[in-house]
This record gives sequence, structure tokens and C-alpha cells, in this order.
Amino acid sequence: MIIQFEQDIKDAQKEAIINRVKGLKYKPTEVKTQKGDYLVGTGKKDFDIRSIGSMDGIKDIHIVSDDFKLVSRKWKVNPTIIDLGDGIVIEEGGFQIMAGPCSIEGEDQIRKTIAHLKEQGITIMRGGVYKPRSSPYSFRGLGIEGLRLWYELAKEAGMKIITEVMQVSQIAEMDPYVDIYQVGARNTQNFNLLDELGKNTDKPVMIKRGISGTIDELLSSAEYVFSGGNERLLLCERGIRTYEKATRNTMDLNAVAVLKEKTHLPVIADPSHGIGIRNHVEAIALASIMAGADGVIFESHEKPEEAYSDGQQTLNFAESNRLIDRMRKTFELRKSF
Repeated sequence: MIIQFEQDIKDAQKEAIINRVKGLKYKPTEVKTQKGDYLVGTGKKDFDIRSIGSMDGIKDIHIVSDDFKLVSRKWKVNPTIIDLGDGIVIEEGGFQIMAGPCSIEGEDQIRKTIAHLKEQGITIMRGGVYKPRSSPYSFRGLGIEGLRLWYELAKEAGMKIITEVMQVSQIAEMDPYVDIYQVGARNTQNFNLLDELGKNTDKPVMIKRGISGTIDELLSSAEYVFSGGNERLLLCERGIRTYEKATRNTMDLNAVAVLKEKTHLPVIADPSHGIGIRNHVEAIALASIMAGADGVIFESHEKPEEAYSDGQQTLNFAESNRLIDRMRKTFELRKSF
């Protein structure tokens, strides 16, 4: 069950509610976030919800059978809205685009990418300063100094940034320079990292689906962050590993539609990693919009063939311009249905 406390609940009222939950043989866990104060009760015994719902101090109560409770759509009627400030919002019913290089490479690249994105009205730039690479000999990012430089240039341009955090020790130093944290596919079940992103930041967190992860496992990962105290969450479908070798990953468009049904969190699609082939990124991006995605994140670079990483799935600026235009037209088409 999920109990939402009244904002002005008294300590005695809260204690009485917790004792009642314990009396039902449910384990109570209190969760405080930026937006609310909740009590999550886990147990198997059936009971009449009215026996608790009428108690003083309770704003709302719901029975949620899913293992992932706080991120479930079964209890939260209104979808989560991620407000980044300056009029930049990610929400159901809207459509947000995030674009930029796989890796932040230097000041000239940052400035050229910002200019390209601003020309297209894009307000969120993606990029990596800490790069998890399969080979230890590949470029692994510019680190915190690169992040500081990027953040200052983006801030001057009125642009927000999303970048990957890889370990707990990076959160504190990154926090002043990040608008959205990204948890990559390799870290989706790094539960220590997820816990800390719940407890020690109020910045939004986008969690990518694990390389071989199920939809429910992705939702459970989000539950870690929410239960830690941060409910500003986004979910990202980025393709999964299957037996297919013709593409880098298998983009699971089913997941976009299913996640929209299961959770109140915004759902973002990543076609660049989803298929991993530059020529097909556009088709997968447009399909994900029709499947219901609230946004798309993709990789763009002035000269992909010279990119430090993932050039094979990265669009050049001309291709990026065309995709942005077609995504906006596709979103308008979806709204007309």
C-alpha cells in the first residue's frame, strides 16, 4: 500500500498510522521526497482499505500490488512533470528533444554543438564526461574539468545539460554542474548509486534500461531512487541485447508503450543506442514517438567520422536538422489521433 500523509500531519497522527500498518502485519517504510511524505507498506494480507483511510493525517491511500509501488501509475493519477526551469519541461502530452555528442571532447566542439542546437530550438544538450567503455584503451572522457567548462558554456546559452554519473563518489562534485543525471545501461542495477541519487540530490535522474534488463527491472531501479527521496525521475528505453547481430541492440518499442501504461514517469527513447546504425536512427526515432515517447535523446556531432566515440551511430548536423524537423512533424501527427 501507499499512504500519502497530509502536509501538516502531527507526529502523534503519523505514529498512530504506522502502528495501524504494523498491526496489519505490513512492514512500514517512510519515504520523504521533494514533493511529499509517504508511507509504503509491504505485506500480503488482504484488508479493508477504509480501516486506515479514515485516520487523521492521511491525504490519500492506495493498494498497489506491484513490487515497484511509488513509480506505479496505479496510485498517482497525475503524471510526473519534470520542470528544469526557464520554461523547459518534460511531461506527458509534450515532447522534448535532447541531442549532442556521445563524448564531450573540448571547447570548440561544445560551442559548435550549442550553436547547432540553439538554431533548432533545442534546449537540452546531451554528452558524456565520464564514459563507460568496453575497452580500457578507448577515450573515457574529460572528467570534472570538462563538465565545468561545458556547464558554463551551456548556461551562457540558456541550455540545460544531461550527462552520465558512473559512481557514488562523483555525485557531490558533479551536482553543481548537472541539470539531469543519467544512469547508463551498465549501472541500472548499481543499487548503491541509485540509493545515493535518491538521498543526496534533488536533480532529475534519467535511468536507462539495462543491456539485458526487463521492463519490471527498470521500474524497480527507479523505485530505488524514489524511495531514497528523489521523485524527479525519467525512464529511457535504449535497446536491449538479443541474439540479433545485424544491429548494435534491439530497440524495444513495445517497452515505450508498456512503460506509459505502467508508470507515471516520463518515458524517453534513445534510438542512437537502440539500433546503433546512423542510417536507421531516424526511422526508430519517429517510430518511438508514435509508440508514445515523451521525448527522444540522440547523438549528433559536426563530423561523426572524427568523433571520439560512437561515430557509427551519430548523426551529422545536417542529418540532425532533418531528424528534428521530422520528429516535430511526427509528434503533431500523433497529437491529431
